[in-house]
Amino acid sequence: MTKYVLRRLALAVGQLVALSIVVFSLTAMLPGDAAEVRQSEHMTPEQVAALRNQLGLDRPLWTRFLEWAGAVLHGDLGQSLSSGLPVNQIIGESIGCTAVLAGVTVLLVAPLSTVLGIASAVGENGRLDRVITAVTLGLAAIPDFVLALVFVAVFALQLGWSPATWVGVTDLCTPELLALPVAVLLCRSLSLLTRQVRAGTVTVLHAGYVVQARRLGLPRRTVLLRHVLPNAAVPAVQDLARLGDNLLGGVLLVEAIFAIPGVATALITAVQQRDVPTVQGLTMVLAAFALLIHLLADLICDRLVPRTELLR
Repeated sequence: MTKYVLRRLALAVGQLVALSIVVFSLTAMLPGDAAEVRQSEHMTPEQVAALRNQLGLDRPLWTRFLEWAGAVLHGDLGQSLSSGLPVNQIIGESIGCTAVLAGVTVLLVAPLSTVLGIASAVGENGRLDRVITAVTLGLAAIPDFVLALVFVAVFALQLGWSPATWVGVTDLCTPELLALPVAVLLCRSLSLLTRQVRAGTVTVLHAGYVVQARRLGLPRRTVLLRHVLPNAAVPAVQDLARLGDNLLGGVLLVEAIFAIPGVATALITAVQQRDVPTVQGLTMVLAAFALLIHLLADLICDRLVPRTELLR
């Protein structure tokens, strides 16, 4: 177990290093640079060149990357070109809303998809199974932005149950504000994960050891809790990790539609203003969260089914 954890940690670090190279290289190829962003209308070309030299933009790309990577390792993500604020402060102010949306969605989708998926699998081809399958397939076919616009039109504008946007709101964690964004994220996530849990549970229910346990007369509850759930949970956890990547994208989209002051708003603003340090910092934070999700999923799967150690 310890060796496996160390290997996974080493792999995650390697992935983060590779991703940092890609992020820095891509942002370096964006049109314009920090000197052009900071220059005023009255600056001469000589002054712009002097500013570029002062910022170190005339040095080789690999030299600038090593300096940036060294600063990142010390927790310094640089300074915003547009606002002059530290990127760490911008991330700290914006990540709270994103974390709340993603966290509430995961806390709801994990138990709900597990219950619905198992109930659908246990009653395979029954009425409940057909209803759950039809609803999940229907929700999966609707894009997030369409669902968000429909929810805003119906529940915010027509019924007035929730604000249409978060503009001018001071208390950002009230149920009225979270209801619509979380509902949009929950619908698609729940539909995808429920079908995955159902498929994994059906496979386990037809496995030889489960059939044998039933033949031995073990209680249905014991078979489900001891033999079915641990094995069916492994693909579900892995799918939940992959769903985490989609959830990050969904959160960014939902934040843009509902004007939520989260990571998406900060990232879009930074891109529009060509604020390269902020774009780099936000991208690295999102990538680190995605890698952490996959790492935790692998470790949880290893604990659920320890026999996978024999396959390594």
